[in-house]
Amino acid sequence: MATIHTLDVPGAHLHYEVRGAGPLLFVIGSPMDAAAFVPFADLLASDHTVVTLDPRGISNSALDDPEQDSTPELRADDVAAIMDDLGAESADVFGSSGGAVTGLALVARHPARLRTLVAHEPPVLELLPDAAEQRAWVDDIVESFHRDGVEAAWTKFMVSSGLDQIEGAPAAPLEEPSSQAMANNVRFFAHELRGTTRYVPDIAALTAGPARVVVGIGVDSGNLSTYRTSVALAERLGTPPVEFPGDHGGFLAHATEFADVLRKVLAG
Repeated sequence: MATIHTLDVPGAHLHYEVRGAGPLLFVIGSPMDAAAFVPFADLLASDHTVVTLDPRGISNSALDDPEQDSTPELRADDVAAIMDDLGAESADVFGSSGGAVTGLALVARHPARLRTLVAHEPPVLELLPDAAEQRAWVDDIVESFHRDGVEAAWTKFMVSSGLDQIEGAPAAPLEEPSSQAMANNVRFFAHELRGTTRYVPDIAALTAGPARVVVGIGVDSGNLSTYRTSVALAERLGTPPVEFPGDHGGFLAHATEFADVLRKVLAG
């Protein structure tokens, strides 16, 4: 059973959830919210105090200014503020996708607050040799959203990321999204996608310590742009990536096995 918290921070009112007992572990996404992580968080809560959250502007984390763009730096400061609210000096962090980028910014801005960051497939497109082409893809997706709507943008997003190549993956959502899911989609395309994918990791800060940074990569993610970004980041950090079960969403489809690998990584 999770306890629900609301924390006021500059410009936002953050929703976060705490479950379990043991070492403090944040499990974060972006735009993925706390509700989507529940099955995975429940598994980890058997031996960790697990914190999940709705990133600012997503689901229950309301903004004072709905037009404010989401950046990894803002989201990193939000995680640090939640640590403060919990009275925690430090924590481990598992970040998925945009949440992994949040984690990278957290290490750069608040290095003493992390013990280990597991950055699972961060879409740090600026590290790729074809970064300019990738940037153009993102711009085209955002322009498609403003011109043609969410479904058109999702279709282009799936193709550009390689997610359309995953077996069984639809080109766009098969069901009519809820009003909240639609609002989150709008937020993602209008105010988050560019800021997340254009974040440039501070390699010097990531390798300076005291936080340990581990790059996670799905064993089935070979066709994804996030496979390439994960390899590129690991090369710059000088440490091999750690393989996790499944693909970009392996913590959903293979939750038990994924949690077991994560525990081993955190144990160091």
